[in-house]
Amino acid sequence: MQEILGLQEMDPSAYSPLGLAYIGDAIFDVIIKSKILSEGNRQVHKLHEQTSCYVQASAQSLMMRTMQEYLNEEENAIYRRGRNTRTVTPAKNQSITDYRRATGFEALLGYLYLKQEYKRLLDLVKIGLDSLENRMGKDREVDD
Repeated sequence: MQEILGLQEMDPSAYSPLGLAYIGDAIFDVIIKSKILSEGNRQVHKLHEQTSCYVQASAQSLMMRTMQEYLNEEENAIYRRGRNTRTVTPAKNQSITDYRRATGFEALLGYLYLKQEYKRLLDLVKIGLDSLENRMGKDREVDD
């Protein structure tokens, strides 16, 4: 992408936690939309509804709680910087704790993306998704 579009090389450590979260949000969105679409073609509205379950702050927060134990020291530092950053926009329908943890989650993904550590990024997301889907499955069983 850098070569074809003529983009400057990016040093992830030069970006603010919110800058990292900005790109991390987009990367996570592409991952989730790819996952949802791979499960079969449906109406766009249904695709969007399913995607929303994963990209909301509370879901990212739950994923991050599991992922944390797998982070190395550098990754944990990036996550904490993102989590501890004060944001100007208040959380919409989310607890401030979930919102901050989700910001840390997105900052971590952004950092790994800019470092071009794609396998590590996807391995961590997979850990988080597996834990979230496990939890969602248990919640569904309770509802039944």
